[in-house]
Amino acid sequence: MLEIYNSLTRLKETFKPLHEGHVGMYVCGPTVYGDAHLGHARPAITFDVLYRYLQHLGYKVRYVRNITDVGHLEHDADEGEDKIAKKARLEQLEPMEVVQYYTNRYHRDMAALNVLPPSIEPHASGHIIEQIAFVQKILDRGYAYVANGSVYMDVEKYAKDYPYGKLSGRNLNDIVTETRELDGQSEKKHSYDFALWKKASPEHIMKWKAVFYYYEDVTSDNNFIDLTKPYKQRKRHQITSEGFPGWHMECSTMGTKYLGEQFDIHGGGLDLIFPHHEAEIAQSCAALGKESVHYWMHNNMITIAGKKMGKSYNNFITLEQFFSGNHPLLSKPFGPMVIRFFILQAHYRSTVDFSSEALEAAEKGLQRMQEAYQRLMKIEPSAVSHQPSELRRRCQEAMDDDLNTPFVIAALFDSTKQINTVWDGKGTISEADLKELREVWQTYAIDILGLRLEDPAPSLEGSGGERLAAFSGAIDLLLGIRLQAKQNKDWATSDKIRNELTALGFRIKDTKDGFEWSI
Repeated sequence: MLEIYNSLTRLKETFKPLHEGHVGMYVCGPTVYGDAHLGHARPAITFDVLYRYLQHLGYKVRYVRNITDVGHLEHDADEGEDKIAKKARLEQLEPMEVVQYYTNRYHRDMAALNVLPPSIEPHASGHIIEQIAFVQKILDRGYAYVANGSVYMDVEKYAKDYPYGKLSGRNLNDIVTETRELDGQSEKKHSYDFALWKKASPEHIMKWKAVFYYYEDVTSDNNFIDLTKPYKQRKRHQITSEGFPGWHMECSTMGTKYLGEQFDIHGGGLDLIFPHHEAEIAQSCAALGKESVHYWMHNNMITIAGKKMGKSYNNFITLEQFFSGNHPLLSKPFGPMVIRFFILQAHYRSTVDFSSEALEAAEKGLQRMQEAYQRLMKIEPSAVSHQPSELRRRCQEAMDDDLNTPFVIAALFDSTKQINTVWDGKGTISEADLKELREVWQTYAIDILGLRLEDPAPSLEGSGGERLAAFSGAIDLLLGIRLQAKQNKDWATSDKIRNELTALGFRIKDTKDGFEWSI
């Protein structure tokens, strides 16, 4: 039975969906103003594996992953310049040109990593009306206030009725100490109040017109609704504001729109717990009177020399740079499956420290798996006796234990000993055992871990299958000539072919039946 670590309770819990046979899952997606980097790849791969495993368990999964294309600010959730708008201004483009360009590139990188597309991929800019309505619900229930055309969450008032800080473990005193003063902060009641809707400055590019209604208690100076007083003692006001939603608002709005007021799983990076996910909980409780999410799941960070990888630290390496090798910290290009394997070698809740050496080690591990898988597909049964395999049980127990992908990989590696023994003619395997072994590798290595283990022949950009086949045939021809040279004891020719192919990046292995090669 699947157990997952719930960040809300800080416990590993047995997963029980709200609706039998169905799972609703929301994961915070990218802000599309730049290329995806390794830090973006980790949550994408982590929750891709969860998505795959839930489907393997028989659940019908609705997986929602958003595109943030408005309302994500430069310095924190309340002040600064929208990142999309800033990029558009600097490059003299329309904001949606920036969005489309980087969304396309994000999709390209995710496809290369074999990350499945979500069921629904909503854009924040396409749900402005719904976000305005969500803000209005919070105003109606008295947990927000209007100031100079902006709408802010009244965190102190909210905290009297709901436990603010329960996800992050922070309290208001801690938050007051950690919240820095910003320009324009004086319009808030408190420094820790966050924007639900922000009035735009005249030069701001991305803005929409919204009408909000709020209530003023005529018996006091407080600018929010007092639900203890009769309606006739409150005065209703209307404002029209040209602006944009706060950073946190899109996820509360789109999560509940597509998954219902309560849904099963919300995922994202550990760095989003505060303030983003804490604010989401507050918004949902304030608007709906209840929490929306049952299980909060967070992957840990990718670090470089112990420091989080991210654009804000200017220490990131884009996925395109990994694939091309065009970065001073990289010793060579690394393929998408090496990146995926590198991430899956660690548990999703553990920190992964990047280095080119660590990627080279992951590349060698992946090559071993690819070689074993290709041999597994080619070997023939050679015995009748059948011995029950523990491999399937080990893999399932590892996945049920909070997606323990390193243990799945370890179990698969253990099975390569049997595969190689049979391949080398030093052991036998029955037809039933061979079928079981192939099924387990297909299920866990390919279907669930999402690794591509087919023959790693080189891909030729812009070429079709015929050119690739011709390339492979040419290498086979050269190695056939080398094999003939060896049989003729022409060691000079044999060594020359091997050495020059090795220098070009080929790996040549002599076998009892001839040879094997890979890049």
